[in-house]
Amino acid sequence: MWKPNQPATPSTPPTDPARTATPAGGASFDARSAAGAPGEQATIGKSLVVKGEISGAESLYIDGKVEGSINLPGNRVTVGRNGQVAATILAREIVVLGKIRGNCQATDRVDIRAEGSLTGDVIAARISIEDGAFFKGGIDIRKPGADPKNGNAPTTVTTPEPATAEA
Repeated sequence: MWKPNQPATPSTPPTDPARTATPAGGASFDARSAAGAPGEQATIGKSLVVKGEISGAESLYIDGKVEGSINLPGNRVTVGRNGQVAATILAREIVVLGKIRGNCQATDRVDIRAEGSLTGDVIAARISIEDGAFFKGGIDIRKPGADPKNGNAPTTVTTPEPATAEA
């Protein structure tokens, strides 16, 4: 994998697709800076298909296809514009630019961008759904460290019909 602090070689493309993806609005999205320090993010490229369980201790950018489960507590999972995920996701933060079919649990937040699509239930402390995004499922908003057994029941919102926000 290309490291930003090493000199580029002729076989290395001049730009890293995980580093700069351009959303439909034309704004540049830097997945590496959003994930923390450079080099702490793994990337699944457009032509890759992964079936099974993904777990680890670093952030993940998905631009290919993933089926199974993703377990990255304390880290960010970003599904790029070309990403197609059919999995249960557990992470600190989940950003959706592509398509997710499955339940998502984030200790911090879930962010569904304008071109993103999420079909499944969401459990998170915060959720953001931009205009133009697609969401179908239930939402449980849970405060960090909340314990439903001690009377801190989550706030639940369910969308019975597909929710689409028009620009």
